Amino acid sequence: MIKPAKPLPAKKRPAAPAPEGLRLSKHVAALVNCSRREAEQIIEGGWVRVNGQVVEEPMARVLDQSVVVDPQANPMALAEVTLLLHKPPGFDAMAPLGAANKRVKPAQTLLQSATHWAQDESGERVLKRHFAKLTAAVPLETAASGLVVFTQDWRVLRKLTEDAALIEHEFVVEVQGEVSPEALHRMNTPPGSERDTLPPVKVSINSTGESCTRLRFAVKGAHPGLAAYLCERAGLQIVSLKRLRIGRVTLAHLPEGQWRYLAAHERF
Repeated sequence: MIKPAKPLPAKKRPAAPAPEGLRLSKHVAALVNCSRREAEQIIEGGWVRVNGQVVEEPMARVLDQSVVVDPQANPMALAEVTLLLHKPPGFDAMAPLGAANKRVKPAQTLLQSATHWAQDESGERVLKRHFAKLTAAVPLETAASGLVVFTQDWRVLRKLTEDAALIEHEFVVEVQGEVSPEALHRMNTPPGSERDTLPPVKVSINSTGESCTRLRFAVKGAHPGLAAYLCERAGLQIVSLKRLRIGRVTLAHLPEGQWRYLAAHERF
């Protein structure tokens, strides 16, 4: 009787090589005599340099590199930030990063270290964590430019949503040709049938050029499409639309396509 052959033993997979070095958070915890969680906060706060370069990942590993912790390091200083962007036309202010495609360009893609305004006076250090978990707070037409807000701070988000109808927005709208007193009156005074549906708007002439007129719009709340509707009803063709202000926070001299931090003293 022929005995069946014994199955060959399964080949053992080679063990994965152990990661080299010590986790940076463990190294920092030992270096400054703090807890692992405090060490992670110090690293995420941009207070740690490895061979002279800032490293913000607690999971990074170090062997014999030079690790230096800034004497000013504060594990409790991981404040939530708010970023103010001068959105160019063509970018969607509210689209999430995952919605990017040939037709949709999320304005949030412009929030990078390279586009941080060099004259930002907030004193904040740009960190990788500042670009995570951002919420677009106030809508703006895709074709428009101007001030948009992205925030990590629940207090800012609550202010801009719960008090949205009370916060004034200021726009400058450039239209073709001259604007007659009748057209200006028509934009400021909607017909009776629309007074219950349209928000009160203050429209004034900002400046007049050879071929265009710049109008100033002030309205409480964000109402995408409102300026275009009022201009069309008055027989005016829009050339450009830019939001200059949300509440007490202004676009000021922030260049198009760049962003800055909301300063500690600024309030919407």
